[in-house]
Amino acid sequence: MRIGLLASANLLPGHSDIREDAFEFDEELASLRSGFEPLGLSLDPVLWDEADHHAPDFDALLPLMVWDYFEGNEARFLDIMARANKTTAVLNTPDLLRWNSDKAYLEELAERGAKVIPTLRVDGVTPEDAARAFAAFGTDRIVIKPQVGGGAWRQALYTLGEAWPDADKLPPEGALIQPFLPSVTAEGEYSFLYFGGDFSHALLKTAKPGDYRIQSLYGGAEESYAPTDAEKEVAQAVLATLDTPPLYARVDQLRGLDGQLALIELEMIEPYLYLPHADVVDGVNQGAVRLGRAIMARLGA
Repeated sequence: MRIGLLASANLLPGHSDIREDAFEFDEELASLRSGFEPLGLSLDPVLWDEADHHAPDFDALLPLMVWDYFEGNEARFLDIMARANKTTAVLNTPDLLRWNSDKAYLEELAERGAKVIPTLRVDGVTPEDAARAFAAFGTDRIVIKPQVGGGAWRQALYTLGEAWPDADKLPPEGALIQPFLPSVTAEGEYSFLYFGGDFSHALLKTAKPGDYRIQSLYGGAEESYAPTDAEKEVAQAVLATLDTPPLYARVDQLRGLDGQLALIELEMIEPYLYLPHADVVDGVNQGAVRLGRAIMARLGA
């Protein structure tokens, strides 16, 4: 079976403005191939904006490395995924991708009973919105992030009394405001990876001193983490609220002021899978094996 790994052009060799974290694409491709090949699955990179043209060549397409869909490309990305899905399976499904692309889903998950970081959604963030958030959350520091975004793009940390950030430092349209939690810098952010609904591996992501962003672009680091059964139950409970089980999901959590983990984001479009933190047996990444088997089950193989 042939699988296409959809990627943005800025991750591929030869791009004029290649991302500084493009090494993560090479790392993920190698890890996935190590687990897919023993199962009889091949894996080839495909530019996401050509996915509908190449769909007949593949048994499934995975939009795992589409790291620019939120930079004004959301509508086109979702349209191409829907067209490609008419020919071959796009996983996660286009409906799930569309739902997950708008972080307003956090409100829906909270209403369904998932434990979620307090979040205020606004159409276009203003100083008045920040004042409302300070009052609602009982804090003097907030994080402002795009409603459609990723990788800390156009995300701002704002403290009461500071000068208001320039427009190009803030979300361009709809925004989410969340309280800044001390655990971000004191402890870090936890990621739990699930393939086919089953737990695969987990890690702890920490920011460099003086920063709060945990992505490698900003000097963040990761270490493998062995969660307790209770912690896995919190993550699993988030997935249990979904109407459609995802093929892959990354449950990102922070520890709240109550000492309990709570969801900050549920990544089901293009989450980096952090496969180096999965177990490896005889050179074969077992996280990739778990994902490969989940793909085969979805395709009835």
